[in-house]
Amino acid sequence: MLPPSCLTLFSTRAPSSPWSASDVLVLTSFRAVLRAVFCVVCAAVGLIALLTGGVPAPVQAQAEHPRLQQVGTVEHPPIDEMSGLVKSAQFDNVWWVHNDSGDEPRLFAIDSTGSVHLAPWRADDYAVGMAAVDTRGRPAWPGLALGSAAHIDYEAIAAEDGVLYLGDIGNNGNARRDLGIYVIPEPYHYARQTRPMKHLWVRYPEQTTYPAKTWDYDAEALFIDDGTLYLLTKRRQGQQINQLAPGTALYRLDTAHPQEVNTLTLVERHASIPPPTGAALSPNGDRLAVLCTAGVWIFPRPEAGDRWLSEEPRTIQLAADHLKQAEAVTWDDSQTLRIVNENRDVFVLSLGDPQQAE
Repeated sequence: MLPPSCLTLFSTRAPSSPWSASDVLVLTSFRAVLRAVFCVVCAAVGLIALLTGGVPAPVQAQAEHPRLQQVGTVEHPPIDEMSGLVKSAQFDNVWWVHNDSGDEPRLFAIDSTGSVHLAPWRADDYAVGMAAVDTRGRPAWPGLALGSAAHIDYEAIAAEDGVLYLGDIGNNGNARRDLGIYVIPEPYHYARQTRPMKHLWVRYPEQTTYPAKTWDYDAEALFIDDGTLYLLTKRRQGQQINQLAPGTALYRLDTAHPQEVNTLTLVERHASIPPPTGAALSPNGDRLAVLCTAGVWIFPRPEAGDRWLSEEPRTIQLAADHLKQAEAVTWDDSQTLRIVNENRDVFVLSLGDPQQAE
């Protein structure tokens, strides 16, 4: 809106007294000149808009990612804080999940909507989903027990060639000396129990004190590439569990000694990526998806070596108020990611055209 002084100049009404006749004549002529200039300017703007395809559209508020869709919720009460997810390569419509710290050593098999798989011959003995909420009836299906295993802080799970790799690698306080990865032949999803083939103790080469002087040795992201396991760390500021810091380090597991501690190998660091909470390699191994607190970063495979974080990533920002605390990611196929959060929601993210801007 024009200020009052400008409106006075553009008005077609004669000014009120006290004005002399000569003053009125001069002011009226000045107004006529201004109106003519204004009309010329407006016409020029309109012509430019016509020649350039129109005026810019108004800026709209950023919407959440249109290809992120919630496809289900895990309603089974014993699954109360999911922190790991991987798609089975052995069975159709099966994804393996596990709880965060504080749970028993066990896994659960769920379907695409988050419903728990239960063997038909056990249906009379156990309840799943909302039917398990009423504890006066059948007990809730307890999942697949892992014999000879401990559950300190399960944070990630990966799979390759019919084998599951379960990362007991959570280290919020940076004081653990018992970090490790369970190697488990993938069981039948209706099985009641199994046991790991072996347990691989791991340590970070830079950590010499427990707790560490700098809290850089927690991890929630684990992936496997042609038999080699990798971890992505999660950093904290000022030795405070709730003070997350950007950046991560990529470590590789070069040995697999079951009776001694395996020292990880530092591959590289990335200073600016948001704290990683999950990672997964694409089905054909050409991309690495890293789930972060602010979205997903997708790195192309390096032309040589394994410095994944040195490649230019495709970044996809996701609405935190919708996704909440996302904890795990896996690939359904070459163009679809599946994500779960600690609130037991299940999402799929269609990647679409990799050249399309996010």
